[in-house]
Amino acid sequence: MNLTLSARPPFNFLSTVQSHGWLQLAPFQFDEAARMLFYTDHLSNDRIIQYRMTGDSKGVTVEIKGRLNKAEQNEVKGKVTWMLGLDQDFSSFYKVARKEPKLRHAEKLARGRVLRSPTFFEDVLKTILTTNTLWAATKRMNLNLIASFGGSLAASDKKAFPTPDRIAASSPKVLKEAVRVGYRAPAIHELAVRVASGELDVESYKTSTLPTLELRKELMNIRGVGPYAAANLLMILGRSDFIPIDSWALKVVSHEWYRGKPVTPKQVEKKFEKWGKYKGLAYWFWDWNLKYEGV
Repeated sequence: MNLTLSARPPFNFLSTVQSHGWLQLAPFQFDEAARMLFYTDHLSNDRIIQYRMTGDSKGVTVEIKGRLNKAEQNEVKGKVTWMLGLDQDFSSFYKVARKEPKLRHAEKLARGRVLRSPTFFEDVLKTILTTNTLWAATKRMNLNLIASFGGSLAASDKKAFPTPDRIAASSPKVLKEAVRVGYRAPAIHELAVRVASGELDVESYKTSTLPTLELRKELMNIRGVGPYAAANLLMILGRSDFIPIDSWALKVVSHEWYRGKPVTPKQVEKKFEKWGKYKGLAYWFWDWNLKYEGV
């Protein structure tokens, strides 16, 4: 069956899908030729289905094999709306971006939306997997987690991202030695246990009305979430007051303004200070000069 969802204009399906590296992390898959995004999802009633998503300037069509009951349809619509930020409004960001040559493309290409997982639990866990490691290792650890704990799509080799209870039923030792997530094992297990037990409702952060500074503190109370991870998660939540400063950020800022000389996180912050609550968006969608060697 097909579900059609409208997006708040302006909307660009490809700009959203290709907004960052989540596109390369299973259970996302992207068929570039067909311009189709796939995602294997574990619904709240334990049914596992695959979304096949295509879009245009008006919104998104979600193709699903088989029939969905009304509750399942509503769940899928809510998840896809969240994943692609269909209801987000970036008009105030575009207004200030028009004055900056390096950001004038943002409105034309409807940039601002960041591809998200259907659950914030998945986004937190994936963000923890990006810390202090290479991107290839992040992809490997993510695949190992899914292979070890993800539920399977019927008549397919596809698997959904693990639910909190499946990871919680394991142990830090198994996560470290068998799934090979390294030092992150205790943090991942603790997060899964807290979420599965109901102690921590990470999904409530999606609609939190807390000021950004307070929400940041809440996120940093999660084991394994430091300043970089918190800033990345705030961007996913639609809060762009902070910049997710990692080795990539240091590299591109170094070559953009400091002739390749080493820079500090404070220097990165300073370059985007004037953007205030749009700092993260300005950094994320800046038209970087990537012609220099090694980037």
